[in-house]
Amino acid sequence: MSDKTVIVNIEKRVRQLIDDHKRLSRLCRDLEREREKLRNENRSLRARVKSLDTELAKRELCEGLEGSGHNREKARARVNHLMREVDKCIALVGQSVERPDDDKDA
Repeated sequence: MSDKTVIVNIEKRVRQLIDDHKRLSRLCRDLEREREKLRNENRSLRARVKSLDTELAKRELCEGLEGSGHNREKARARVNHLMREVDKCIALVGQSVERPDDDKDA
């Protein structure tokens, strides 16, 4: 094989590699855009699911308070849980109000 043939073959392979690199770079950019689009869609769908879960919980609570069987027990448990949380918050507020008065006496 002559030196010229070897050089020509190398040139062809280099051109092919450059073309492959350009093609794969475009493909990579396209895939990155698609990934970002899918991430945004996923974020949006997660927010929607969270919103719908909240809506469902509210509806179940309302149905339970209206008096339907199984939901009634769930609603009662939910109200009790919320009342305990409110009591804890009131206790914390009471503690934070008492502390400044304690400092004044000192």
